[in-house]
Amino acid sequence: MAEGNKSVCEEKNFDSLFNTHYESVRNHLYYKCGNLQQAEDIVQDAFVKLWKQCADIIYNTAKSLIFKICNNALLNEFAHKKVVLRYESTPRDDRNHESPDFIMETEEFREKLEFCISKLSPKEREVFLLSRIDKKTYKEIAEMTNISVKAVERRMSKAFVTLRELLGSEIKF
Repeated sequence: MAEGNKSVCEEKNFDSLFNTHYESVRNHLYYKCGNLQQAEDIVQDAFVKLWKQCADIIYNTAKSLIFKICNNALLNEFAHKKVVLRYESTPRDDRNHESPDFIMETEEFREKLEFCISKLSPKEREVFLLSRIDKKTYKEIAEMTNISVKAVERRMSKAFVTLRELLGSEIKF
């Protein structure tokens, strides 16, 4: 059966989609939201929706549809969090983690780097992590995020500038 004629409803085809794209989509969301459990939940829900609507989905468009479903779900969750935070009476501070005195220098640097990465804009952080952690090419990142390769290059450049400013001369990219 030709790739274009594959049915998403066939279990082997659905399994192939899941096994091929789950980790990539999950990481993409994780880099956007910073919460692995949230990213996993959204991706799993997206694949459930894909399965329920499998008869209406063209196999060749399934990957982009999964990314779209996941991005929309994450945007909905962000919008919901904004409303919740607006009406929450006590401010939250999730950064109460103090490092023990005996942490090695490399661990301290890793923590500083993670902190600096968290200071990047969400768009810069997403592109930076997709490139440096998932080893995606700029072209792949552009396809995943639905932006041009030039936009990916600009975001990476801004990310590097910001990280250099925050980290000083401790790191070279």
